[in-house]
Amino acid sequence: MLVIAVILLLAIFLLPNVWARWVLRRHARGRDDYPGTGAELADHLLRRLGIEGVRVERTDQGDHYDPEAQRVRLSPSVHDGRSLTAVTVAAHEVGHAIQHHNGYAPLLARSRLVAVAQKAERLGALLMMAAPFLFLLTRLPGGLAIVVAAAVVSFGTAALVHLVTLPVEFDASFQRALPLLKEYIPPYDMPGARHVLTACAFTYVAASLASILNLGRWLVILRR
Repeated sequence: MLVIAVILLLAIFLLPNVWARWVLRRHARGRDDYPGTGAELADHLLRRLGIEGVRVERTDQGDHYDPEAQRVRLSPSVHDGRSLTAVTVAAHEVGHAIQHHNGYAPLLARSRLVAVAQKAERLGALLMMAAPFLFLLTRLPGGLAIVVAAAVVSFGTAALVHLVTLPVEFDASFQRALPLLKEYIPPYDMPGARHVLTACAFTYVAASLASILNLGRWLVILRR
């Protein structure tokens, strides 16, 4: 049973990311029939939709939309690429800019939670490791429970961010980007675009499950 459980956990953590990378590579071939790069499509969509103040930039930190700086940041292969992967990923990030422009509540909630969660997760790890030692030092009844509760809240915040991220990513992909792509890529490329968006979405599902399992793992350790 333990071996099966380990295999299942590895599958949850690794397979979605491996599959996503395979799908992105599969559709990364340059296309001469596409009129522009990922960056050019993103810039065009922003201007066409009247989203002012948002710029498109190249980054080495991975494709993402920064709501504070109002920047659509694209990796070099997407920014300069003229492929189905490039234009699909670019449209997805523009989808986040559309969400921000429209005041999409889950995106705004995630933005507020992210900064808190990053600090809370680090604090949670420290508290989890220090809990038994603090209890031995203080000898206070319920002292360990207080520390553990604080740590659980910290890890729980990180898990909450991942859960809030899911509807944000699915909405950006399938409610925002996909309808726009129908106007810019040939119909025979739409299944591939949907494939790219689905693969990327599953990486967020895996991250959410990993965060929840991480919280559960610490709870099991502390019960021993």
